[in-house]
Amino acid sequence: MDAPPAGGEAPAIRAVGLQKTFGPIRAVDDVTFDLAPGHIYGLLGPNGSGKTTLIRLLTGLARATKGSAEVLGTPMPSRTTLGRIGYMTQSDGIYPALSAGENVRFFASMYGVAASGAVDEALSVVDLADRRDSLTGTLSGGQRRRLSLACAIVHRPPVLFLDEPTVGVDPLLRVQFWSYFRTLAEGGATIVVSSHVMDEADRCDDLLFVRAGQVIARGSGAELRERSGTTSLEQAFLLFAGDAEAGGDAAAAGDAGVAR
Repeated sequence: MDAPPAGGEAPAIRAVGLQKTFGPIRAVDDVTFDLAPGHIYGLLGPNGSGKTTLIRLLTGLARATKGSAEVLGTPMPSRTTLGRIGYMTQSDGIYPALSAGENVRFFASMYGVAASGAVDEALSVVDLADRRDSLTGTLSGGQRRRLSLACAIVHRPPVLFLDEPTVGVDPLLRVQFWSYFRTLAEGGATIVVSSHVMDEADRCDDLLFVRAGQVIARGSGAELRERSGTTSLEQAFLLFAGDAEAGGDAAAAGDAGVAR
């Protein structure tokens, strides 16, 4: 098991020997890490690498074949702790027959948030205040993506999981999203962002490269480039992936579970 984060601070998220199999397929394969609060973590890897399954294990929405997951010191699954988690899924989990505002109000009420100001803020963050009364089914794909984010953040959760949050979002709004994520992290929130887009990776404090269900390397963008001797994170990923396939570079693979 990993050592506690620096300073003795308890991890916001902990995975210990997590494994999830589907028949002969190991979608998540013996993953162990601690994630300290107040940081943005990136799960980076190609489609099919196990990122979404790992998030589902951490949130308690899927049961591990082996190992355990904790969020905010509580073993998952936990219905109580789910109320303190925000989760934006890869597919839009919103209701097309409701308006944008009704969707956000519904999710706010599910989390016990009654203040209309929270709904207003969430819609403003995703630049949908002017579409509050529009039926969700009439929104574009990018707008539905933004509405999904509003529903995930309306209760200001201390732990936020975002699965491919910027897919279909225009570049200017993407910058605004990341600025908001940074504000949340500076306020103490722990954010886990799943992506296969390497050019967003440097916005994260700590990166976990995921391939074939395993964390093959971990560190900041600068650290991973330095350790791999490359100038881009895409090149770094390819190098670490090659090491893992060949049996692994002991030093690099050993850093995959180092707590930050």
